[in-house]
Amino acid sequence: MNWLSYLNPLMEGAWVTIRLALYSTLLGGVFAFLFGIGRLSGLRLCRWISIALIEIFRGTSLLVQLFWLFFALPVLGQALGIDLRLPPVVAGTLALSLNIGAYGAEVVRGAIQAVPHNQHEAAKALDFTPRQILWRIAIPQAVPEMMPSFGNLAVQNLKDTALVSLIGLGDLAFQAERIRNFTQDSVGVYTLLLFMYFGMALVLAALMRLLETYVGRWRARGT
Repeated sequence: MNWLSYLNPLMEGAWVTIRLALYSTLLGGVFAFLFGIGRLSGLRLCRWISIALIEIFRGTSLLVQLFWLFFALPVLGQALGIDLRLPPVVAGTLALSLNIGAYGAEVVRGAIQAVPHNQHEAAKALDFTPRQILWRIAIPQAVPEMMPSFGNLAVQNLKDTALVSLIGLGDLAFQAERIRNFTQDSVGVYTLLLFMYFGMALVLAALMRLLETYVGRWRARGT
């Protein structure tokens, strides 16, 4: 069978993968800031909740997290009399975003803590509140330092989307496996799959570098 005949179904799966990677990366960025800032919070409850979530999602397998959200959560909801069934795209997006958010939280925390201490002292001398120091002093300086690590996490997240095929979501990996089962052409299917993921990763890495450059210029204009 001609390898080109595989492209249409693979492109359909690639579009699902792209959307899933986009949604989960954006939501994961939100979680990263929530968990990272929460870990630095002066409120003990907020700090310990953030630490617990970070350690749980960093310390367990993404595959197990995905299966728990898709298979175990509905069973738990049924026992409680609540419908907690999640569509595959929601379960996949949530699992990926919580996972990348947990790793990104450490990036956020480290970048914020790397802001020179004397700038915090200067802001306090100007009668800035802790919230003003965080949002007007620390975060604007920390964001450019986060970008290279966030770029790596975004590429890793793209590759991790292949796991959602195991809950029946018709992404690129799912379509490739379906074609392979039908044609028994492992070499052709998986070679195309390899290059398609590689191409998407290259594009994503280039976009993240452009974003990193833009953020760096924005920061330079603000100084």
